[in-house]
Amino acid sequence: MKRALRQAGINKNASPDTWRHSFATHLLENGYDIRTVQELLGHKDVQTTMIYTHVLNRGPKGVISRLSR
Repeated sequence: MKRALRQAGINKNASPDTWRHSFATHLLENGYDIRTVQELLGHKDVQTTMIYTHVLNRGPKGVISRLSR
């Protein structure tokens, strides 16, 4: 992981959990439902997956229709 970061020119600390968090966050931002993300991450309890929703508190303006994309 450290070598890959160095080769990519990324000068920040990261771990596999960083990639996992980013993956889950991007799925939720792109409208995937929480249950799908739960299954992909292998969480037994949806409450564990709900941790990733804290970044989505954008109010009604955060909702983008599929046609707008």
